[in-house]
This record gives sequence, structure tokens and C-alpha cells, in this order.
Amino acid sequence: MSFREDFSWGAASAAYQVEGAAVEDGRTWSVWDMMCRKPGAIYQNENGDVACDHYHRFKEDVALMKQIGLKSYRFSLSWPRILPEGIGKINFKGIEFYNNLINELLANGIEPYVTLFHWDFPLKLYRQGGWLNLASPQWFADYTGVVVEHFSDRVSNWMTLNEPQCFIGGGIINGHHAPGDKLELSQALLAAHHSLLAHGRAVRVIREQAKTKPFIGYAPVGVVKVPATETAADIEAARTSMFRMTDESYWNNTWWMDPVFLGRYPEDGLHIYGEKAPKATSEELAIISTPLDFCGANIYNGRETTVGPQGQPVDAPRYQGFPMTAMDWPIVPQSLYWGPKFLYERYNMPVFITENGIANCDWVSLDGRVHDPQRIDFTHRYLRELRRAAVDGVDVRGYFHWCLMDNFEWTFGYNRRFGLVHVDFRDQTRTIKDSATWYKTVIESNGKCL
Repeated sequence: MSFREDFSWGAASAAYQVEGAAVEDGRTWSVWDMMCRKPGAIYQNENGDVACDHYHRFKEDVALMKQIGLKSYRFSLSWPRILPEGIGKINFKGIEFYNNLINELLANGIEPYVTLFHWDFPLKLYRQGGWLNLASPQWFADYTGVVVEHFSDRVSNWMTLNEPQCFIGGGIINGHHAPGDKLELSQALLAAHHSLLAHGRAVRVIREQAKTKPFIGYAPVGVVKVPATETAADIEAARTSMFRMTDESYWNNTWWMDPVFLGRYPEDGLHIYGEKAPKATSEELAIISTPLDFCGANIYNGRETTVGPQGQPVDAPRYQGFPMTAMDWPIVPQSLYWGPKFLYERYNMPVFITENGIANCDWVSLDGRVHDPQRIDFTHRYLRELRRAAVDGVDVRGYFHWCLMDNFEWTFGYNRRFGLVHVDFRDQTRTIKDSATWYKTVIESNGKCL
């Protein structure tokens, strides 16, 4: 047994990380354009003004996708490219770009998966309060309506928000992501609540206005706990820990997923946050929990969990020299087994791995190729675990490798490479890496070769 015959094998990207053309054809700034002008905020003060120049080179990039054998491509839309004011007047040059990209994908047999928001909040709306503004859910719904009107005749697959833990937690709690704010927790939780309302309103707009039958999901970070040993006690400890809040940290699952899939905020989170938590009404929770078609999760690693001395779940110690990626993230392949399994058990929704990949030290070798055996080994290990989940009955529908090509890696600038395709940022030369060639064989065999 392997993956379903209609399994979505893909790769992913985000608009600000690849498009460039930051001030061309009517696009205005997002909060990330602003963040990149803060001295010292980004590695070597780099920015996404050009990035991978995907705006001008999308046909070349789609040809590379076809060469790799991708069945699907997950990409995000630049909100300020479509609506330069954030609301109101449409920028038809932006619409034209995405129309051309969608058409090029479909002409090459690649299914588009569109993410509505991957962090590039319009700067003009941020200056009106951003996610703190009571109107922000409606702003997002109106933007979604424009997108659906122009693209839903050819796009059926939708994701609303990407990683709210990052754009809320990283963006407005600790300030290391755009917009770089450090707000009081009560304010950040209000912004988070508005973003979840925006998600729910967007889902309703898609359901009501889409021209083809929509397939809608959501892509938060999957904060995965894996059992330190596959004993019943450690498995239960990991399951409990994965859906438990013990402190005010935003790195959890349930604050961001339970309202969406279960229609309520978690009781332990409400207790921990106390008066800092937003006073959600039943009407708001009904909007947030508007039914979805799948549960997406961006999973890169996990934390080994065991039973503590009082019977409670605790993090298991790691040995010295535990394997790490170039991002200093631990390599935990079994996170693609236990993560989907536990999410499927709790939410009873089909699961997509909406991001998974590795930052690696890649360069073009003397033979003109990019040899990245670590990425092949990493992806091989993780995909074997995902296949194990599928074989064990988890309804896994797709896998999107992060990312299609080396790009602007947020605060790390161009100093981290996640791509299946190497990009020389001096002249935008693309080189398919060995990992992309290997991934093609996986896709062709539908994972049977793993």
C-alpha cells in the first residue's frame, strides 16, 4: 500500500518571497516591505524587492515545475498587488499576473492551490490598525471576494491563512517578523481573534461566490509531539501534550485550530490567558468554525515526549549532537507520522502537509549541478513516515515541499536555502537540484519507491 491514487504531490512558495516587482504595475507596500527597511531587522538589510523575479519569470518557473513532475503548486497572492489600498479599487495588472500564472499552470497540467494570506498584509491597512482594527475581518472578506470573482472559474483549491502563530506571535508579540511590533498579550490575542474571524468570513465568501466547487483548508503550524518510545504510555503522553496548553506561549495547536475545527477556544488556554483572552461571542465562533474540507499543517519537526515522574507529559531529553538543519531545527522524521495521525484523530478532517522541507548548504558544483544529498535523505525519511500514516488509515491527501526554489527567507534574507531549485541571486539563474530529480521519481511512483 502507498498513497491514494489522487495524492497531491507539490511544492510551495509565498508571494513576497519569490515575486519581486515590489513597486511595479501598481503594487503597493506590505508590512514586509516596511520590515525590510528597519535597520538590522533582516540579514544584511536585504529585501524582497527582486527576490526570485518570479513576476517576470513565471513561465520559466512553471516549466521547471513540469520538469520536476509536480502535480500541484501551492502559492500565495499578494494582497497589495491586487488591492493597492488594501480595500476598494482593483489593480488589474495584478489580476492579469495571477491570471497568467494560473493559466500557465493549468496548461502544464499543474493544479493551483491558492493561499489567500501568507503574511504580506497591506501597509496602508496596517496604518489603520492592521489586525487590531475591528474592520479587518471584513477587509479580508472583501479581498477574498475580489480573488474569487477573478480566479475561481479555474481555481478550486483554497487555503485562507498561513501560520497565524508566526504572523501574530512572531509579528506582533516578539517582533522578529513583520510588522515588527511587540504588543501586550491582550492586544495580540485580539488581533489573533480578528484573523480567525477573517479566516471564517473568507471561507463563507468562497462557499457563496465560487464559480467552481471549492475545496477549502487552512495552514497553521503543526506543533508536533512524538512519543519518545512507541509504548502506550508515551503515545498517550505525546497525544495529550500536542493538544494541551501549559503557558502563554503562542507555539501551540489548540488556540489556533480548536476554534476553526471545533468551534471553541480550548479551556486550558482560556484559563491561562484569563482576562487577556478575547470575549468571543457564539456568533463569532460560528463564523470562525465555518466548515472546511481539509486540515493543513506546516510540519518541519517535532518534540519527543514521555511520561514524567508525576505521570504528566514531559519533553524527553535529546542526546548531544542531535541532527539539525541549517536553520538549527531538529530533524524528527516521525513528526510526519504522529502529527497527521493526532490531527486526524482530533479533528476528523483530511490532512494536507502544506509545508515540509529543509534549509541546507547548497551551491553549484564544478560539474554545474547542485548536489544536496542531505535534502534527499531528509525528505526520504519524512515521506516514509507520512506514507506509514497513510497506510495506517490517516486520510492524507497531499504533500507540498517547502519550497519550490531558493528565495527570500524572511529575516534570514537570502542566507537560507530551502529550494528544490537553486537560484543564483546575482543573475537569477535557476539550477534544478539533485533533490528535485529524486522527488520526480517519488512522484512518478506515487511514493512506492520510498
